[in-house]
Amino acid sequence: MAMQMGGGGGRGGFGGRRRHRPMSEINVTPMVDVMLVLLIIFMVTAPLMTSGVNVDLPKTNASPVNADTKPITVTIKADGSLFMGDDAVSTDQLVAKLQAAAQNDPTHRIFVRGDQHIDYGRVMQVMGTITSGGFTHVALLAEQPQGAPASR
Repeated sequence: MAMQMGGGGGRGGFGGRRRHRPMSEINVTPMVDVMLVLLIIFMVTAPLMTSGVNVDLPKTNASPVNADTKPITVTIKADGSLFMGDDAVSTDQLVAKLQAAAQNDPTHRIFVRGDQHIDYGRVMQVMGTITSGGFTHVALLAEQPQGAPASR
C-alpha cells in the first residue's frame, strides 16, 4: 500500500498553484450610497447658509419705487447722435423730452446706451446733461460677453 505524498504533478496536491485573475468589476453601490447621503446633507444645509441674520422688518404701506414704470432708454450712436427710444433728439431737447416722458418724476429710471466705439467724454456729457436736469436714477447699459456667466 503505497501512498503518493507531496509534490506530484496532480492538480489536487500541494505542489500545483492556481493563479487568480484580478477582479475587473467595480461595485458602485457604496459610491451611490455615499453620494445620496451627501446630496441629502447639502439639500438640508444649503438653505440654512443663505438665510443670514433673522430680523423682523417693519411693515409699510409705501409703494415700491419705480416698480411698474418702464425705464427710458437714451442711445448714443457711433456718430454721436442721440436717440430717446426710437426718436432722434438733440442735446438741447434731451432734458425737456425726458421730463415730459417721465412726467416730471426725477426718480424715473433712465438707461444710457452708448456704442462701444464712441468717445467716453461724449457718454459722460450726455449723462451730465441728464443729471443736471434733475434725474437721479441714471445707469449705463452693457452687454454680457458670449459665454460669460451673468453676475448677481
